[in-house]
Amino acid sequence: MVLSLVPRFADFSKRRFDDLSEQEILALAISSEEDDGRIYIAYADMLRETYPDSAKIFEDMAEEEDQHRRWLIDLHREKFGETIPLIRREHVRGFYSRKPIWLARGQLAAGGIETIRRQAADMEAQAARYYAAAAKRASDASIRKLLGDLARAEAGHIGAAMRAEKAHTPQDVREGEEAEQQRQFVLTYVQPGLAGLIDGSVSTLAPIFATAFATQNTTTTFLVGLAASVGAGISMGFTEVASDDGIISGRGSPMIRGVVTGIMTALGGLGHALPYLIPDFWLATYVAIAVVIVELLVITWIQHTYMETPWVKALTQIVLGGALVLGAGMLIGSG
Repeated sequence: MVLSLVPRFADFSKRRFDDLSEQEILALAISSEEDDGRIYIAYADMLRETYPDSAKIFEDMAEEEDQHRRWLIDLHREKFGETIPLIRREHVRGFYSRKPIWLARGQLAAGGIETIRRQAADMEAQAARYYAAAAKRASDASIRKLLGDLARAEAGHIGAAMRAEKAHTPQDVREGEEAEQQRQFVLTYVQPGLAGLIDGSVSTLAPIFATAFATQNTTTTFLVGLAASVGAGISMGFTEVASDDGIISGRGSPMIRGVVTGIMTALGGLGHALPYLIPDFWLATYVAIAVVIVELLVITWIQHTYMETPWVKALTQIVLGGALVLGAGMLIGSG
C-alpha cells in the first residue's frame, strides 16, 4: 500500500459529511451500492475459475448490493422524486475510497485469495459505518429505519467476505477482535505517523542541506532545520485534523491523528537537523547524511510491515525520492 500525501490537501474542496442533506445521503448510498455491486461481480469473474466457491459468495453479495440499491431508489422516489443528485464517495471529505479493479488483479496474483477477502471485508465494514452514522443524522423515520437496516446488513456481509461459513466460536471472535484492533491501530497511529515521518524526513532535506552547503555554518543550518521541522509539524498536524473527522473512514479521533502526524513530521525533520549542533561542518554533514539513511530505511520498514508494501517497491520509492531531494538541496546550496 503506497501512502500519498496529495489527497490530504484535496480533501478541503470536498463536502463535509455533516453538511449532506437526507436526499444527498440517500443519493450517495445509491451510487456507492452500484459501485460495490460492480466490484463484487468483477471479483467473482476473477475468482470463478480457481476459487468457484468464493466466486459464488461474491455473486450473492453483488445481488444483495443490487437489492439495497433498489430499496434506496424506491425510498428516494417516495421522499424526493425521480431526480437523484449526482454525488459520489469521492465528493465527500473523509469518505472511504475504492481501489481500481485492475489493482485487485495484481493483488490476487501477489497475495492470493486472502488479499481479496480482506479488501471485501474492509468494504463492508466501511459501508456499515456509513449507514450507522447516516442513520443517526436522519430525522425522517422511514429513512432512519432503512439506513439502520442496511448498516446491520452490511455488517453481516463481513463474515461472508472472509468466507466465514462456519458458526463463530469464541476463538473466532477473539481473532476477529484482535484483527480489528490491529487495523484500528494502523489507521489511527501508523498511517498518520508514517505520513508525518515521510513529510518531515523528505520535505526538509532540501532546505536544510541547501542552507548547509550555501553557508557552511552549522548554527545557521540548525536554526533553519529547526524552523522547517517545527513549521512542517504544525502544518501537517492541522491538515490531518481538518482533512477527515474519522466518522465515515473509521480512522479514529482527528485530534489523536493530528498530534501523531505533527510529532512525527517534526521528528522526521529534526533527525537530520540536530547533527548541526556539532561545530565542525563536515563532521555534522556526514552525521546528518547517515541519519537520513537511517530515517529512509525506517520508513521503508514501516511501509513493508504495516502497509504491506513489497520491500523492493518501498525501498525504491522512499530511498530514490529521498536521494533526489537530498541531491537537489546540496546542488542548490553549492551553486
